[in-house]
Amino acid sequence: MNWTLEVVVVPVSDIDRAKEFYADRLGFAVDHDTRIGDDVRIVQLTPPGSGCSIVIGRGAVPQMPPGSLKGLQLVVPDLEKARTELVARGVEVSEIQVLGQNPRPVPHPLDNVGFVFFTDPDGNAWGVQQISSRG
Repeated sequence: MNWTLEVVVVPVSDIDRAKEFYADRLGFAVDHDTRIGDDVRIVQLTPPGSGCSIVIGRGAVPQMPPGSLKGLQLVVPDLEKARTELVARGVEVSEIQVLGQNPRPVPHPLDNVGFVFFTDPDGNAWGVQQISSRG
């Protein structure tokens, strides 16, 4: 049986600001923006090529302190290209960092060990890792 991770709730303080960041700055697709009365709003966004989405909202999502989610990770086949794209979209992103060593030969020296990091407007922390075989 497959067990797939489909949705991660990301706690934010301002839904519209977060939606703009994830959709316009990161390029996530807006799957839906659903309002159920004045107290319930759910926005689902999906990174390009991902089988897992994020949800931001109020009312129908668990309450967590905005910015409290740390360690979310995206994987890309070309970290240098991804970093260039993030910078061009106005995202404050770290320089490329190499964390650790590969235990075996890999197609590209950044595979598995190359990362960049950024935060959303609330401080939720993301990493981006290169694994070229997933391209």
